[in-house]
Amino acid sequence: MALLEARKLSKEFGGLRALQGLDLSVSEGEIVGIIGPNGSGKTTFFNIVSGIHRASGGEARFRDAHELTRLPAHRITMLGVARTFQSQRLFNQMTVVENVLVGMYCRTHAGLGRILLQTPGCRSEKRAAEERAIELLAIFGERLAPRRDRPAFSLSYANRRRLEIARALATEPKLLLLDEPTAGMNPTETHELMGDILRIHDRGVTILLIEHDMRVVRGVSTRVMALDQGVKLIEGSFKEVHDHPAVLEAYLGHRAGAHA
Repeated sequence: MALLEARKLSKEFGGLRALQGLDLSVSEGEIVGIIGPNGSGKTTFFNIVSGIHRASGGEARFRDAHELTRLPAHRITMLGVARTFQSQRLFNQMTVVENVLVGMYCRTHAGLGRILLQTPGCRSEKRAAEERAIELLAIFGERLAPRRDRPAFSLSYANRRRLEIARALATEPKLLLLDEPTAGMNPTETHELMGDILRIHDRGVTILLIEHDMRVVRGVSTRVMALDQGVKLIEGSFKEVHDHPAVLEAYLGHRAGAHA
C-alpha cells in the first residue's frame, strides 16, 4: 500500500493549468526527488497535498484511507503530513525552542483551563514537549541545540532553514515535504543539510523533496520525478531522469534535447 497516491491530480488558476493529470505513488521509506524548471508545478503539487490549495481535479490519498484534497491544512498535518516552504516562515521574535514547540501544538492535549491552572498533567506535558524539542534540535548537531534560547532572527540563514525543518518534524510526520531546502546555501551548508536529510529519513520519515541542486537530488533520492508545465515527463532513477531528452529540453531548450 502506498503512503501517498496521487491520481490524475490537476490544478487550474483561471486559464493557467499548473498541474495536468499528475500520477505519483510514494511508498513508505522513500526519498522522492521532484525536479523541473521554475513554473513546472512542483510547489503547486505540495500546496495541494498540504491543503493550501484545492485541486481542480483528481485525488491525493494518504495511507489509502484519507482523501487529502477534501481536508483543511490542519487536518492533513494531524494525519502525518508536514512541509517546509521556499521562503522563510519562522516566528522570528520567538526563541529557537519555542518555534519547535509551536509545531507540537497538534500533538498536545492540555486546554486553556489546564494551562491557566498549571495542573500537574499540564506541567508534565510541557516538560515532555520541551525534552522532545531539544531532541529534534539535536538532529542538526551543534547547529541549533546550543542556540535553543536565542531568538530565531539571530540565526544564520542556513540555521533558519534547519529550524523550519525541525518545526515540521515536531508535528510527528510520516511524510515530510521539503520545498527547496538548500536554496541559498553555500556548498558546505548544502553538504551538511544532505546529511541532515538522510538522518531524518533514517528515523522512519518518508520524504518528498523539491530541489534544483542536482547534487542534492542525486545524493539523497531513491527515485526522481521530473515535471514541466504541470505535466510529468518521467520518473525513475536519478540517471534515467537526468539524462532523458525531455528533461534536457525542459531545462536547456529544444536543441539540447534534440541532440541528447
